[in-house]
Amino acid sequence: MKKILSLLILFGILASCSDDNKNTSEKTGRLSVTLTDAPFPYDLVAEANVTIFKIDARFKSDDESAMDNSDDDLEGESGSEFILLMEDEIDVNLLELTNGVTTQMADIEVPAGTYDLVRVYVRGTNVVLTDGRVFDLKVPSGEQSGIKVFIKPGLTVTGGLSSDLLLDFDVSKSFVAKGNIKRVDGINGFNFKPVIKASNMSTAGSLIGNVSTTMEEMSTPLEGSQVSVIVADTINTTAFTDVDGNYMILGLQGGMYKAVAEFEGYVASDTVNIEINVANNTVQDFVLEQKAEEDN
Repeated sequence: MKKILSLLILFGILASCSDDNKNTSEKTGRLSVTLTDAPFPYDLVAEANVTIFKIDARFKSDDESAMDNSDDDLEGESGSEFILLMEDEIDVNLLELTNGVTTQMADIEVPAGTYDLVRVYVRGTNVVLTDGRVFDLKVPSGEQSGIKVFIKPGLTVTGGLSSDLLLDFDVSKSFVAKGNIKRVDGINGFNFKPVIKASNMSTAGSLIGNVSTTMEEMSTPLEGSQVSVIVADTINTTAFTDVDGNYMILGLQGGMYKAVAEFEGYVASDTVNIEINVANNTVQDFVLEQKAEEDN
């Protein structure tokens, strides 16, 4: 009888531990945050550096998300709950994060629920030109209140599962050159106007491909070609091809888009329809024709 009673007590303890573990796993999930860059088109720039020292995200529990039907805004932010995702100095040369290259900023257990706003805190921002000159840039509110990046639609972290958030730091829009950008000695400064896009990778796919031309019946890659993704006649994002003519755009939400490729001295491609499928790569290549001499 004592053995039976001991076994019953043991089974009860094990069941209780199992329930506790289950409840804990349902209350938290794992959130991974990575950073990439929509490439910088200027071949006169050697580095675009930024130090990210903190990232947090606005959190709503599942119950709060179900009750909240209002549009995203910043009102009431001070009363919102923010979850710290990362607090450590990470120095990044954004020009190294192009064509699908990313760097991980955080990988952490967080409360289950919906995250609709990320704040990225930065400092130490500068641009290094190929002639060695360095321009230190002011960061508007980036160090005190953070750069605010909305996640639309909100990213839902499910208990016991992992979610992935991509932060796309658009260097071409964030670092605005002053002066004559045709030559390196013509640049006399930069304005820093940070543009970051957040993408829920569980509902996103990628666009990849190559831009080339035909020379003497041979396919020749066009480095530095611009590929633009268009939504409702508005450019959603852009990429620039590498030395092999390849490009990659991450974090496009699933759906229909238009795309076009352009390169100076060449006729722009036809605007093509593309479909982005979640968790897949859509391939779209472009072949451009050189403009006639009288058109150059």
